[in-house]
Amino acid sequence: MEERIFDSKLKQLGIVLTDKMKEQFDRYFELLVEWNKVMNLTGITEYEEVNEKHFLDSLAIVKVQDMEQVSTVIDIGTGAGFPGIPLKIAFPHLKVTLLDSLNKRIKFLNCVIQELSLEDICALHGRAEDYAKKSEHREAYDLCVSRAVANLATLSEYCLPYVKKGGMFIPYKSGEIEEELQNSKKAVSILGGKIEQVEKFCLPESDIARSFIKIEKKKSTPGKFPRKAGLPTKEPLQ
Repeated sequence: MEERIFDSKLKQLGIVLTDKMKEQFDRYFELLVEWNKVMNLTGITEYEEVNEKHFLDSLAIVKVQDMEQVSTVIDIGTGAGFPGIPLKIAFPHLKVTLLDSLNKRIKFLNCVIQELSLEDICALHGRAEDYAKKSEHREAYDLCVSRAVANLATLSEYCLPYVKKGGMFIPYKSGEIEEELQNSKKAVSILGGKIEQVEKFCLPESDIARSFIKIEKKKSTPGKFPRKAGLPTKEPLQ
Protein backbone atom coordinates (compact mmCIF):
# COMPACT_ATOMS: atom_id res chain seq x y z
CA MET A 1 0.00 0.00 0.00
CA GLU A 2 1.34 3.41 -0.92
CA GLU A 3 2.45 5.54 2.03
CA ARG A 4 0.12 8.43 2.73
CA ILE A 5 1.41 12.02 2.72
CA PHE A 6 0.34 12.36 6.36
CA ASP A 7 2.33 9.28 7.40
CA SER A 8 5.48 10.41 5.61
CA LYS A 9 5.28 13.85 7.27
CA LEU A 10 4.75 12.22 10.67
CA LYS A 11 7.87 10.11 10.12
CA GLN A 12 9.82 13.36 9.87
CA LEU A 13 8.67 14.04 13.42
CA GLY A 14 9.68 10.52 14.44
CA ILE A 15 6.08 9.29 14.77
CA VAL A 16 4.92 6.02 13.21
CA LEU A 17 1.21 5.19 13.46
CA THR A 18 -0.21 1.69 13.78
CA ASP A 19 -3.02 0.62 11.42
CA LYS A 20 -5.48 1.12 14.27
CA MET A 21 -4.28 4.69 14.83
CA LYS A 22 -4.59 5.44 11.10
CA GLU A 23 -8.17 4.20 11.17
CA GLN A 24 -8.88 6.34 14.23
CA PHE A 25 -7.53 9.47 12.54
CA ASP A 26 -9.62 8.76 9.42
CA ARG A 27 -12.76 8.23 11.51
CA TYR A 28 -12.02 11.42 13.44
CA PHE A 29 -11.80 13.27 10.12
CA GLU A 30 -15.17 11.84 9.00
CA LEU A 31 -16.88 12.84 12.26
CA LEU A 32 -15.35 16.32 12.11
CA VAL A 33 -16.69 16.93 8.60
CA GLU A 34 -20.08 15.41 9.42
CA TRP A 35 -20.65 17.45 12.60
CA ASN A 36 -19.20 20.57 10.99
CA LYS A 37 -22.25 20.71 8.71
CA VAL A 38 -24.47 21.53 11.69
CA MET A 39 -22.06 23.40 13.97
CA ASN A 40 -18.95 25.49 13.47
CA LEU A 41 -15.99 23.28 14.43
CA THR A 42 -13.43 24.16 11.77
CA GLY A 43 -12.99 26.16 8.59
CA ILE A 44 -10.75 23.36 7.29
CA THR A 45 -12.56 20.31 5.87
CA GLU A 46 -10.38 18.95 3.05
CA TYR A 47 -8.73 15.62 3.94
CA GLU A 48 -5.04 16.46 3.44
CA GLU A 49 -5.52 19.89 4.98
CA VAL A 50 -7.14 18.51 8.13
CA ASN A 51 -4.35 15.94 8.38
CA GLU A 52 -1.74 18.68 8.13
CA LYS A 53 -3.23 21.71 9.88
CA HIS A 54 -5.01 19.88 12.69
CA PHE A 55 -3.54 16.39 13.17
CA LEU A 56 0.13 16.87 12.20
CA ASP A 57 0.16 20.29 13.84
CA SER A 58 -1.18 18.82 17.09
CA LEU A 59 1.51 16.12 17.12
CA ALA A 60 4.39 18.48 16.30
CA ILE A 61 4.76 19.09 20.05
CA VAL A 62 7.21 16.14 19.98
CA LYS A 63 9.77 18.70 18.75
CA VAL A 64 9.95 20.10 22.30
CA GLN A 65 8.45 17.42 24.55
CA ASP A 66 9.09 13.68 24.90
CA MET A 67 5.48 12.48 25.18
CA GLU A 68 6.60 9.12 26.56
CA GLN A 69 7.69 11.01 29.71
CA VAL A 70 4.20 12.49 30.19
CA SER A 71 1.26 10.66 31.71
CA THR A 72 -1.44 13.31 32.38
CA VAL A 73 -2.44 16.05 29.93
CA ILE A 74 -5.10 18.77 29.98
CA ASP A 75 -6.07 20.62 26.79
CA ILE A 76 -7.56 24.04 27.60
CA GLY A 77 -10.05 25.50 25.09
CA THR A 78 -9.84 22.30 23.07
CA GLY A 79 -12.54 23.27 20.54
CA ALA A 80 -12.90 20.34 18.15
CA GLY A 81 -10.34 18.35 20.15
CA PHE A 82 -7.00 19.80 19.05
CA PRO A 83 -4.38 18.99 20.16
CA GLY A 84 -5.79 16.65 22.84
CA ILE A 85 -7.41 13.93 20.72
CA PRO A 86 -4.57 13.55 18.18
CA LEU A 87 -2.15 13.27 21.13
CA LYS A 88 -4.33 10.58 22.70
CA ILE A 89 -4.53 8.61 19.43
CA ALA A 90 -0.78 8.70 18.78
CA PHE A 91 0.20 8.22 22.45
CA PRO A 92 -2.47 5.90 23.90
CA HIS A 93 -0.81 5.75 27.35
CA LEU A 94 -1.78 9.40 28.02
CA LYS A 95 -4.60 10.26 30.41
CA VAL A 96 -6.24 13.24 28.70
CA THR A 97 -8.71 15.86 29.90
CA LEU A 98 -10.35 18.09 27.29
CA LEU A 99 -11.87 21.35 28.54
CA ASP A 100 -14.15 23.63 26.55
CA SER A 101 -16.72 26.27 27.45
CA LEU A 102 -19.20 25.32 24.70
CA ASN A 103 -21.48 22.40 25.53
CA LYS A 104 -22.25 21.47 21.92
CA ARG A 105 -18.53 20.98 21.33
CA ILE A 106 -18.43 18.66 24.33
CA LYS A 107 -21.18 16.57 22.72
CA PHE A 108 -19.05 16.29 19.58
CA LEU A 109 -15.96 15.35 21.61
CA ASN A 110 -17.87 12.66 23.52
CA CYS A 111 -19.09 11.24 20.21
CA VAL A 112 -15.48 11.09 18.92
CA ILE A 113 -14.27 9.45 22.14
CA GLN A 114 -17.00 6.81 21.88
CA GLU A 115 -16.63 6.17 18.13
CA LEU A 116 -12.85 5.80 18.37
CA SER A 117 -13.12 3.63 21.53
CA LEU A 118 -10.70 5.89 23.38
CA GLU A 119 -10.11 5.21 27.08
CA ASP A 120 -8.67 7.38 29.85
CA ILE A 121 -9.96 10.55 28.21
CA CYS A 122 -12.80 12.84 29.25
CA ALA A 123 -14.39 16.03 27.94
CA LEU A 124 -15.42 18.66 30.48
CA HIS A 125 -17.80 21.54 29.91
CA GLY A 126 -16.82 24.75 31.68
CA ARG A 127 -14.50 27.70 31.94
CA ALA A 128 -10.78 27.36 32.58
CA GLU A 129 -11.03 29.86 35.48
CA ASP A 130 -13.56 27.67 37.30
CA TYR A 131 -12.00 24.24 36.90
CA ALA A 132 -8.60 25.62 37.93
CA LYS A 133 -10.03 26.25 41.41
CA LYS A 134 -11.12 22.62 41.84
CA SER A 135 -8.69 20.55 43.90
CA GLU A 136 -8.86 17.51 41.58
CA HIS A 137 -7.59 19.63 38.66
CA ARG A 138 -5.39 22.26 40.27
CA GLU A 139 -1.69 21.48 39.83
CA ALA A 140 -2.69 17.93 38.84
CA TYR A 141 -1.22 17.60 35.33
CA ASP A 142 2.22 16.81 33.91
CA LEU A 143 1.43 18.83 30.80
CA CYS A 144 -1.05 21.53 29.85
CA VAL A 145 -1.48 22.30 26.15
CA SER A 146 -3.56 24.87 24.31
CA ARG A 147 -4.07 25.94 20.72
CA ALA A 148 -6.54 28.59 21.90
CA VAL A 149 -6.04 32.06 20.49
CA ALA A 150 -5.08 34.38 23.37
CA ASN A 151 -1.98 36.33 24.25
CA LEU A 152 0.57 34.44 26.31
CA ALA A 153 0.05 36.38 29.55
CA THR A 154 -3.69 35.64 29.46
CA LEU A 155 -3.24 32.03 28.38
CA SER A 156 -0.65 31.44 31.12
CA GLU A 157 -3.13 32.61 33.76
CA TYR A 158 -5.70 30.14 32.46
CA CYS A 159 -3.27 27.23 32.06
CA LEU A 160 -0.41 27.32 34.57
CA PRO A 161 -2.68 26.68 37.60
CA TYR A 162 -3.34 23.19 36.17
CA VAL A 163 0.33 22.22 35.94
CA LYS A 164 2.08 20.38 38.77
CA LYS A 165 5.51 21.55 39.93
CA GLY A 166 8.10 20.24 37.48
CA GLY A 167 5.43 19.91 34.79
CA MET A 168 5.11 21.88 31.57
CA PHE A 169 2.72 24.30 29.91
CA ILE A 170 3.23 24.34 26.14
CA PRO A 171 1.03 26.69 24.07
CA TYR A 172 0.87 26.33 20.27
CA LYS A 173 1.59 29.67 18.61
CA SER A 174 1.88 31.04 15.09
CA GLY A 175 3.18 34.30 13.61
CA GLU A 176 5.53 36.74 15.30
CA ILE A 177 5.77 36.08 19.03
CA GLU A 178 8.78 38.15 20.17
CA GLU A 179 6.77 41.05 21.61
CA GLU A 180 4.24 38.68 23.16
CA LEU A 181 7.08 36.74 24.82
CA GLN A 182 8.59 39.91 26.28
CA ASN A 183 5.21 41.14 27.52
CA SER A 184 4.37 37.86 29.23
CA LYS A 185 7.60 37.15 31.15
CA LYS A 186 6.42 38.83 34.33
CA ALA A 187 3.00 37.14 34.21
CA VAL A 188 4.59 33.71 33.68
CA SER A 189 6.87 34.32 36.67
CA ILE A 190 4.04 35.52 38.96
CA LEU A 191 2.11 32.35 38.07
CA GLY A 192 5.03 30.10 39.03
CA GLY A 193 6.43 29.38 35.56
CA LYS A 194 9.65 29.97 33.67
CA ILE A 195 10.06 30.12 29.89
CA GLU A 196 12.60 27.37 29.18
CA GLN A 197 12.60 27.10 25.39
CA VAL A 198 11.10 28.69 22.29
CA GLU A 199 11.03 26.46 19.22
CA LYS A 200 10.16 28.01 15.85
CA PHE A 201 9.72 25.74 12.87
CA CYS A 202 7.66 24.99 9.78
CA LEU A 203 5.43 21.94 9.59
CA PRO A 204 7.13 19.22 7.48
CA GLU A 205 7.09 20.01 3.75
CA SER A 206 5.11 23.22 4.22
CA ASP A 207 5.55 26.94 4.81
CA ILE A 208 3.20 26.89 7.82
CA ALA A 209 5.23 28.59 10.55
CA ARG A 210 4.62 27.46 14.12
CA SER A 211 6.16 28.13 17.51
CA PHE A 212 6.12 26.23 20.76
CA ILE A 213 6.84 28.02 24.02
CA LYS A 214 7.96 25.54 26.66
CA ILE A 215 7.17 26.86 30.14
CA GLU A 216 8.24 24.86 33.18
CA LYS A 217 6.27 25.10 36.41
CA LYS A 218 8.86 26.05 39.02
CA LYS A 219 6.64 26.86 41.99
CA SER A 220 2.98 26.73 42.98
CA THR A 221 0.60 29.25 41.45
CA PRO A 222 -0.73 31.69 44.11
CA GLY A 223 -4.30 30.76 45.09
CA LYS A 224 -5.83 34.01 43.79
CA PHE A 225 -5.07 32.97 40.19
CA PRO A 226 -6.76 32.61 37.81
CA ARG A 227 -8.78 35.71 38.56
CA LYS A 228 -12.51 35.73 37.97
CA ALA A 229 -14.06 35.23 34.50
CA GLY A 230 -13.03 37.79 31.90
CA LEU A 231 -10.28 39.52 33.88
CA PRO A 232 -7.30 37.55 32.51
CA THR A 233 -8.39 38.60 29.00
CA LYS A 234 -9.37 42.20 29.80
CA GLU A 235 -6.44 42.95 32.10
CA PRO A 236 -3.52 40.59 31.42
CA LEU A 237 -0.94 40.43 34.21
CA GLN A 238 1.89 42.88 33.56
